[in-house]
Amino acid sequence: MKVRANGLDIEVEDTGEPGRPAVLLIMGLGMQLVAWPPRMVEALQAAGLRVVRFDNRDVGLSTWLDHLGVPNVAAASLRHRLGLPVNAPYTLADMALDAIGVMDALGLARAHVVGASLGGMVAQRVALAAPGRVTTLTSLMSTSGAPFLPGPRAAVLSGLLARPSGSDEEAVVAHFMRLLRLIGSPGFPTPEAEARERVRAMVRRAWHPAGTVRQLVAVGADTRRYLELPRIQAPTLVLHGTHDPLVPFACGHDTALRIPGARLVPINGMGHDLPPGAVDALLPPLLAHLR
Repeated sequence: MKVRANGLDIEVEDTGEPGRPAVLLIMGLGMQLVAWPPRMVEALQAAGLRVVRFDNRDVGLSTWLDHLGVPNVAAASLRHRLGLPVNAPYTLADMALDAIGVMDALGLARAHVVGASLGGMVAQRVALAAPGRVTTLTSLMSTSGAPFLPGPRAAVLSGLLARPSGSDEEAVVAHFMRLLRLIGSPGFPTPEAEARERVRAMVRRAWHPAGTVRQLVAVGADTRRYLELPRIQAPTLVLHGTHDPLVPFACGHDTALRIPGARLVPINGMGHDLPPGAVDALLPPLLAHLR
């Protein structure tokens, strides 16, 4: 269903059990709400939670902001490395207001907020912008954004910035499969056929690379969040894979150090994805935290 949030049409899936505590799931760069594994959603429901997922702005079935143009990633990256301001079409703070707007549209006074990767950065921004609305915060395979933290491996960065060989479905699916092989969890390999089926379903639902570029530049422009994290009041759990080649484990460690009282739980063998084995490993500490 669509809700109006922060002036945009946001696609939402809500398990909709009135009276249950809500958990708001915020997905990562260019990813859609369907990227949250069904076994994770089902486990949260079984734990007595109302589960709300949504497509971030510029991806999936939410509003696409093509009128803002496509930023030059190379130029933005250079400015970021030099410590210069990055001009982004919108900010992670704007995306946090989208998430808060989803809560408003659904009548949720408070929620447990769980964000993965870019979604973890947005979740941190939600906790900073609206501390009274966040029951708990969970930052999953994300980062504080502090300077001098390690970045992705060279091959992973090349894969992230690469383009499909064509615009047809097979070329796009092949592109995402190559990326998944680079960032996937060595300790929890996903069967090729299963991964390909999920990727194909996401591509068929919506594929919007220009939106992913705008989100990526928003990350580069968010240069002071690490200085603000000590203001977060919500009980915080930081979950991070020990073998993450895109957002290295040191990034999760730094996030936990900066948020008062935060607990860091390493997930051994996990990369930058959510395969069944990794989900099974992260669910016990996550459910304990939400309780």
